[in-house]
Amino acid sequence: MSYHKRNGSQSARKAGTSTVGEAMRELLDTYKLKSKFEQTQLINSWERLMGAPIARRTDKIFINDRKLYVKLSSAALKQELNLSKSKILSIFMREFEEVIVDDVVFL
Repeated sequence: MSYHKRNGSQSARKAGTSTVGEAMRELLDTYKLKSKFEQTQLINSWERLMGAPIARRTDKIFINDRKLYVKLSSAALKQELNLSKSKILSIFMREFEEVIVDDVVFL
C-alpha cells in the first residue's frame, strides 16, 4: 500500500470560505432575518434572563413593532416589573449587546 503526499496543507482555509457562525450571520443579513432571529432568541431566553418565578407567572410573550409584550398572571408582579423597565432593558442589552426592543409592555 502506498501513500501519496499532497502538496500544500489541507488544513489551511481556502480563500472565500468562512466559519459556520459567519455563514449564518451572512445568511440572516442577506434575507433580512436578523431582527426576527434576535427577537426569537430574546423570547426563548425570557426564563433564563428573568428567572423561574417570573417565568411561571408569564402567560404570553411576543414582540410587535420593537415592543416586548408580556402578559402576566399576577397584578403585583406586573406593577413591580413596570417599575423595573429600565433594568429589564439593560439586562437585554447586556445579554444581546444591541437593542432588540425599545420598550416592554406588561399586560
